[in-house]
Amino acid sequence: MLEMQEEPGLQMAESGTDQVNDGLANAKLLAQIASDYRGQDTLLLDMRKITPIVDYFVITTATSNRQMNAMAEEADRVMKKRGLRKLGGEGDDAASVWLLRDYGDAVLHVFTPEGRELYDLEGLWADARRVEWATGRPVPNASGSASDEVAADSPAE
Repeated sequence: MLEMQEEPGLQMAESGTDQVNDGLANAKLLAQIASDYRGQDTLLLDMRKITPIVDYFVITTATSNRQMNAMAEEADRVMKKRGLRKLGGEGDDAASVWLLRDYGDAVLHVFTPEGRELYDLEGLWADARRVEWATGRPVPNASGSASDEVAADSPAE
């Protein structure tokens, strides 16, 4: 069992083994890290009904490469404490406009404002359900109604 210390602004599980395979909890934690590190316009996308590759995307904007790297380093540290190892990463160089961290069921995307506009992941994956990362509830769509169900970490049908 991993010993967890509560981080400022983070609600962490007492036992790393209880939550290690909980994709929504991992994605919410990544979004909280982005928020704690002053990420802007942080989104959590539920990808389960769209692609078998990943369950959740967390997308955020940083104002500098230093901020991007700080978020990624903290995400790596916290996820490692939860028993998850980074499966992949891209964009660690100083000129990068997109930094990616892959933790299996959740992927963190950190962009510069220019990179976020250029790659437009929100547009590319527009069919993905948006989830309010603080609560785990679906974000209402353009018509004002919530998505078909509350986001839960059960297999997509």
